[in-house]
Amino acid sequence: MSAPAATRVTVPNIGDFSDVPIIEVHVSPGDTIAVDDPLLTLESDKATMDVPSSHAGLVTEVLVSVGDAVSEGTPVVVLDAGDGEPVEEAPTAPAPSNAREIADAEATAQEPDSLGTNGSSAPAPSAPSSSELPPHAGPSVRKLAREFGVDLSQISASGPKGRITKEDLLSFVRGSDGAAAPAAAPAPVQQGSGIPEVPAQDFSVFGPVETQPLSRITRISGPFLHRSWLNVPHVTHNDDADITETDKYRKELDTQAKTEGYRVTLLAFLMKASVSALKAYPTLNASLTPEKDALILKRYFHIGVAVDTPGGLVVPVVRDVDRKGIVELSKELGEVSARARDGKLSADDMRGGTFTISSLGGIGGTAFTPIVNAPEVAILGVVRSRIAPVWNGTEFEPRNLLPLCLSYDHRVIDGALAARFTRHLAHTMGDERRLLL
Repeated sequence: MSAPAATRVTVPNIGDFSDVPIIEVHVSPGDTIAVDDPLLTLESDKATMDVPSSHAGLVTEVLVSVGDAVSEGTPVVVLDAGDGEPVEEAPTAPAPSNAREIADAEATAQEPDSLGTNGSSAPAPSAPSSSELPPHAGPSVRKLAREFGVDLSQISASGPKGRITKEDLLSFVRGSDGAAAPAAAPAPVQQGSGIPEVPAQDFSVFGPVETQPLSRITRISGPFLHRSWLNVPHVTHNDDADITETDKYRKELDTQAKTEGYRVTLLAFLMKASVSALKAYPTLNASLTPEKDALILKRYFHIGVAVDTPGGLVVPVVRDVDRKGIVELSKELGEVSARARDGKLSADDMRGGTFTISSLGGIGGTAFTPIVNAPEVAILGVVRSRIAPVWNGTEFEPRNLLPLCLSYDHRVIDGALAARFTRHLAHTMGDERRLLL
């Protein structure tokens, strides 16, 4: 009888994803796998997912490794029956059913079992012992283990079919399951950053502790902000805008607006002034190409506005700000802020921004460094205005000054350009009539 042809297992349909990096490979040459056994774990910007096997058999070759980027159709492993029997074909695997937002996955203490079996599959010729199998855990638990620098093979599993749950991992870290807490050694270097993770510590040995899960929004935005901070050389330029006259006009508009059920804040004025400055200095309304050798100049003006919600900070995008007046912007800001606080923003509501404004004016502060909302190249931060004496040439007079904090990507914007942009912005905010120019 002739030997069966080797079968290449490829990445199935994984939805609207391509070039997704591999963060874990679950099989090695010599492993025997069943249909739906996980081969890889992928991690995109929005989701973590297992790639299941569409066939059963003996792994003779692994064609990918951690750090590789894969898409639908990328070959993953080569399978052989290993006993002269042909490899049993299985229906093409659908999109991984356990793809989900990272935040939702990390909030789930015990995930659905992804190691399914197929009763029609040919029996494995020599199943490895349980001690030889890789630890059985879901993507979120594996991700958390990497952050803690914990080897999953050291953890006792309490989940179904020997699955390691989030509680198992946390108990191991705390040392409450009888095992020693992991040594405070440097965690594995994070792929791409070259920066080791902060070693895990058992804080309970110093006193009472309580583990409070991060909000869903915070879990989603945290990795994004971390990536931006690592990749973008941030510089912050500070200046003051004299808004004495503009704020008087704003208060007049706000008094009328209250009778009609909306409010007029300085944010609408800042958005219009930002568009004026972006038109004068279009480099700040751009993004670097993937090759980092050119700029994509955007001829539209969609402004992201950071909104404080009970669940954390979100950044809805107000589109075509250059085509809207103060009143229209004020009404739209009120509507989008309400949707943000109610958790009713869609993904489209937060995409396509060209420049972002983060305002802490309702809280306080004197200055701060906002993190660039990559792939944008600049972000404006503002804090509460203050009354300060300003010399007018003959005497000091009280003026209402608004601190401006412009963070920018120094690969694209130098200090002189940032200073000119911020001066233009401050000049425009100094007289509401300039917003019409």
